[in-house]
Amino acid sequence: MFDQLVAAQNLTAARLRLQLWRAGAGLYTPVTPTADYLLTATAYEPAAPTGARADFSQHLRTHFSPFSFCKGPNALTYVMAAQERAGRGLDEVLLLDSAGHVAEAGAAAIFWVKNKCLHTPAISTGCVAGVRRAHLLSVAQAHGFPVEEGLYPVTELLTAEAVFTANVATVRPIWQVGETSFSPEPHPLVTQLLRWEASY
Repeated sequence: MFDQLVAAQNLTAARLRLQLWRAGAGLYTPVTPTADYLLTATAYEPAAPTGARADFSQHLRTHFSPFSFCKGPNALTYVMAAQERAGRGLDEVLLLDSAGHVAEAGAAAIFWVKNKCLHTPAISTGCVAGVRRAHLLSVAQAHGFPVEEGLYPVTELLTAEAVFTANVATVRPIWQVGETSFSPEPHPLVTQLLRWEASY
């Protein structure tokens, strides 16, 4: 189905969007367990991996639930995060969970390198379980790169050697979070991880 949709539009690379909704009538008590869907494809254009200035959101938090792994049910949070990012003149906005742990970026997973280990927030922060996040973790583990998923206070990220975000569009280095700056030079461990990913 995906291949046919992409081929019908003569796309060599595509961004797919799947929308699901409950089929049939009924209000909060569905009369059927089935769903209807709409699948669309648009041309994929990778974002430039330029360094970003980021800061933590002043108003928004993520919240863990059985559905928080998926962005769809929580789209309003990310729309508002994007509006805050634009309003504050940032390249990226970072989100904390309800307990104040680092969770994710507004449109990407967040990673950092510290003590030769790759760190990323646990799914229990309410972050999205994105495809690129899972792939990077898999590649790192396959090559023996130490990985830790956990509940991290802000200070853990601010004392990292290198910080970056990752989604299907790009891996983007973070050069500044609030008043804390990171080296604009590529970190060798991040560079190696991306080489492994490219050949995986």
